[in-house]
Amino acid sequence: MSADGDLARGRSAFDRRAWADAYALLSAAVEPEDLERLALAGYLCGQDEGSDDAWLRAHQRWLAAGEPRSAARCAFWLAFGLLLRAEDARASGWLARTRRILDDCAADCVERGYLLVTDALAVLDSDPMAAYTAFTGVGRFGDRFDEPDLRALGRLGCGEALVRAGKITDGVALLDEAMAAVTAGEVSPRVAGIVYCAVLLECQNAFDLRRARQWTAALTHWCDTQPDLVPYRGQCLVHRAELMQIHGDWPDAVDEARLACERLGDRPAAATAHYRLAELHRVRGEFAAAEEAFREASRRGYRAQPGFALLRLAQGQVQAAAAAMRTAVGETRDRVGRSHLLSAHVEIMIAAGDVAEARAAADELASIAAGAGTAYAEALSTRATGAVQLAEGDARAALTTLRAAWTRWHELDAPYEAARTRVLIGLACQSLGDRDGAALELDAAGWAFQQLGAVPDAQALAVSGRPGRLTAREEEVLRLVAAGKTNRAIAAELFLSEKTVHRHISNIFTKIGVTSRSAATAYAYESGYFFRRGAADGGSSVDS
Repeated sequence: MSADGDLARGRSAFDRRAWADAYALLSAAVEPEDLERLALAGYLCGQDEGSDDAWLRAHQRWLAAGEPRSAARCAFWLAFGLLLRAEDARASGWLARTRRILDDCAADCVERGYLLVTDALAVLDSDPMAAYTAFTGVGRFGDRFDEPDLRALGRLGCGEALVRAGKITDGVALLDEAMAAVTAGEVSPRVAGIVYCAVLLECQNAFDLRRARQWTAALTHWCDTQPDLVPYRGQCLVHRAELMQIHGDWPDAVDEARLACERLGDRPAAATAHYRLAELHRVRGEFAAAEEAFREASRRGYRAQPGFALLRLAQGQVQAAAAAMRTAVGETRDRVGRSHLLSAHVEIMIAAGDVAEARAAADELASIAAGAGTAYAEALSTRATGAVQLAEGDARAALTTLRAAWTRWHELDAPYEAARTRVLIGLACQSLGDRDGAALELDAAGWAFQQLGAVPDAQALAVSGRPGRLTAREEEVLRLVAAGKTNRAIAAELFLSEKTVHRHISNIFTKIGVTSRSAATAYAYESGYFFRRGAADGGSSVDS
């Protein structure tokens, strides 16, 4: 086969989106147009270094041909690929070259609009409204030069900025507009993948589970039409794994997360795949595997919170969990980042006995949920508020709030979250003296945990039958043990002798089937005893 024949076949493969074939057949290209095809095909089939080299050669060929705008375009896409791989220093150099070339030729051209994309991205996290202004300019370049890729990037960026600024409804409308251009086939495969993944991320930021489900299905179909596609297939698997986890398909979610880790390799997005895998291990009780996956996510630059703190909580290390969450929440200023921490922060602060801090976090989460206006955000917020009400001793208000939360989780088809909410409902019933109601709720929760494979949750409910077998005084002692109190401190707080406290703890260990204070702490958290604020709310007997 002649070189000309290979090039013709390579162009045909490129048009069919057979990226691996196009990359192989165009490897001998020398003309800049074919080098650009080679560069894009290489990027899309995972040949990053080959793609960089092709962009460089195309850039040089266009310069030699006296086509500075085309040379600048190639320099920009070389830089953009480096940015996506977090190679910021090299990317900065190529962006500077792009800018200099365009300044030297003093051209009012579409390429300047692409440069504005990187300017806007630089401030997206720190100043969303400044980014919105810049992305509005990107969209105007796209409209003025009738450039669909640039127009879509402008709409996408404006939507991202508004979501991060808390203007969820307006932001989501722009994200949908960007996706309309993608699904209509109006943009290039490179930009289509960028838009898909960015929109899904913002759906997560906005707690918009319905949109996330729809766009994940669309991304899956888009990836399936291009079997050689590498960069976006891994991210698609991560999104699929998260949705599967929410909907209770945990074995399949683990498979998807593992495959995402393999496919993403050393790419920056692999960090999120390892974090998702860690979260699945955590809820399944595979604590050693969870810890290793969290550490791998951290090594790759992902802050492994709140998952790692929740792991420590499940292991009975309440104070370590509380310290980690206080650090994470304290150093996170942006609304989006805080929104993903606050539900866990409420849970852990209650376990640590800091109900005031839990209340503050629940109130902040409620404000965020009101702005988001999505069922998922409302479910998270409502459960957090109910948990705090229960911890504050207002079981009747908690019961009403928690039943509303359960309804939302049930409507979202989120069985694990629904079951965890039913545990809290059972504890509220128990505090109100409704033992039969508590037994029904806890039985339903235990059954759901067993069906899901939520081993830690199921074990916590299975030990000694159900929470409530302890006397009221034993519950009080267990709560203080879980708070890290020594026997002497417990004796002083409850006006008991240390000998009596020792006896209570021995009885508690026997009843719940543990042999250490750390295991008792884990049981107290998982079973909900930390919500019980004193001996006066019931129990079969009170030893003093």
